[in-house]
Amino acid sequence: MKKLFLLFLFVSSLLSAQVVHVQWSMESKKITDCEYDLIFKAKIDKHWHIFSIHQTDPAGPNATAFNFKASSDYEKIGKMTEPKPHKEFDNQFEMDVLSHEGNVSFVQRVKILKSGKITIKGKYEAQQCDSAQCIFPPTEDFKFEIDAAPVCLQTVTTETNTTALATVQIIDTLITANPTLANTKTTAAVDAKVTAVDDTKEPGAGGWFSIFLAGFIGGFAALLTPCVFPMIPMNVSFFTKRSKSKAEGIKNALIYASFIILLYVGLGLGVTMIFGAGALHTLSTNVWFNLSFFVLLLVFAASFLGAFEIVLPSSFVNKMDSKADKGGLIGIFFMAFTLALVSFSCTGPIIGTLLVEAASTGKLGGPFWGMFGFALALSLPFGLFAAFPGWLNSLPSSGGWLNSVKVVLGFLELALALKFASNADLVVQAGYLTREVFISLWIVIFLLQGLYLIGVFKTSHDSDLKHVSVTRLVFAIATFFVVIYLIPGLWGAPLKLFSGILPPLEYSESPHGFGGSNTQHSNSSNTTTFDPDYAAFIETNKNGIVHFKNNYDTALAYAKKVGKPLLVDFTGHACANCRKTEDYVWPDLEITKLLNNEVVLVSLYVDDKRALDPKDYITVEWYGKQREITDIGDKFKYMEEKMYGQSTQPLYVLLNHNEEKIIPVRGYNPSIPEYTTWLREGITKFKMEKK
Repeated sequence: MKKLFLLFLFVSSLLSAQVVHVQWSMESKKITDCEYDLIFKAKIDKHWHIFSIHQTDPAGPNATAFNFKASSDYEKIGKMTEPKPHKEFDNQFEMDVLSHEGNVSFVQRVKILKSGKITIKGKYEAQQCDSAQCIFPPTEDFKFEIDAAPVCLQTVTTETNTTALATVQIIDTLITANPTLANTKTTAAVDAKVTAVDDTKEPGAGGWFSIFLAGFIGGFAALLTPCVFPMIPMNVSFFTKRSKSKAEGIKNALIYASFIILLYVGLGLGVTMIFGAGALHTLSTNVWFNLSFFVLLLVFAASFLGAFEIVLPSSFVNKMDSKADKGGLIGIFFMAFTLALVSFSCTGPIIGTLLVEAASTGKLGGPFWGMFGFALALSLPFGLFAAFPGWLNSLPSSGGWLNSVKVVLGFLELALALKFASNADLVVQAGYLTREVFISLWIVIFLLQGLYLIGVFKTSHDSDLKHVSVTRLVFAIATFFVVIYLIPGLWGAPLKLFSGILPPLEYSESPHGFGGSNTQHSNSSNTTTFDPDYAAFIETNKNGIVHFKNNYDTALAYAKKVGKPLLVDFTGHACANCRKTEDYVWPDLEITKLLNNEVVLVSLYVDDKRALDPKDYITVEWYGKQREITDIGDKFKYMEEKMYGQSTQPLYVLLNHNEEKIIPVRGYNPSIPEYTTWLREGITKFKMEKK
């Protein structure tokens, strides 16, 4: 009875390890006699998601992939389409990712090149994640069987509809990745209303607040420019003098502030509605758009630095200003409109930057909250100083410091422009704006800004600086802090304050930054002398930790030879929590010492798509069917599930020389003390077993 119970637990653990969270169904839809849409439908469990077919960052998650087997029987028409993915910052990957939740369909249109029955085959795979973990189910096969008409060779290709999928009459056959893949089916074309598919969702309150806050900061920065700041006392005095009572003056000033908010919010929504929020979102990830915006920000920066002024036609501004002399609400409205026009040379660059960033959410709410925050900060002083005129006496007088604000904004625009250039470079993997080049340019920009703030040089519009004020000194200190903080990044420092802005660590000229190498980064806590027979298999990662990579058998042999336990690290290139452990937990001095001196570490990448040597191919029963394992990642995925009943990464297993677990396995947990305790406990137990 006890044996049966243990067998039941073992089988249950294996079954639980193979639980997947996406069910697939497939169908083909006839478009013409010789054109078909091949539709892949995914039904995703609640709280789980898969990723877009268009992931741009190599350091991010694995894109959902569909690979068609080449055949002379058909050809693909255009690229595969998908609904608009949901874009948001992912805390696991520490970057923006494109993902799908709920129900989603991927469509590939094909043209049949011969008559009769043809078969279209291929493979597909999708990384599945929730907020705490990811799993990598093995690659699955797909097959479509289509009976084509005899006139296929004379057909004309039609355009693929990339924005909608036709509703077809089908009986859904859900094909889970756990059991065997069921047969697909073909359905004839039906008369159906084409409905747009959109699986995106609105950002949460936290996302809107961050956009609002960015707009508010931008509005406050615009407030301190020479185009806006001098108008505060002038406009407030105008309202208080033309009003019959203090209450009326306050009311008019508040109406004036409200019109400012309406104008800027209307501008944001107007631009977005003209181009479409989704279009702006698509543009924000487009290579040429990013390059265009890079050039535009360079122009804005040059304007702020004093090369030229960006102004609207004076005749138009004067005409609007004359209408402001009218009384009542119309006069107040045109006063607000005139402020927007007159201040355009200072607010235009800030508004342009804000609109593109806010519109990248793909929702109207982004530009609304961004421009509302901007306009609120810009208009707030007019209402407050009208209510409390005595506060005007505390305002600093206009002067050269206002131009200094513009110059500082110019340097910030230059720094921000590089982000858009980096986006384009990362998308095409050109390798021009690597992490070292980006950091070097930022160091130069912020160094010049700091020198400007302490008066080492001045621009053409600056007045003489007799002394450095406390305010300038504080900003100079902050700027020089950024410079000093950035410098170690040239040698591979993570620079966590700017994660998500700088190119990823992997996008470097060398694995360890400017001038780095594996040998240079061998950690000082590593006192092991490597056996020359194994030295060729041993690597040192970016944090100075010695390990074997994707070579379990060699690592085990080495562990036996040196008399140490084997620490197996099931990891992944697209596993964010794996990187967090490797970047934040392992670099702890005590843990690094234990990893380098007390254990033999082997890292096995379950998402490595490189092919195995054909002699290493194996056929196994896995996920309910016979499969041939042909790549490195599948080999270690299968090993993790078969030997340890787990399918998530990271997973850490401490083994003795008989490949037996010394202590229970460990999953993701960012606690450094707990990881240290776990390691020490296993090492101590291993040493006791050897005695």
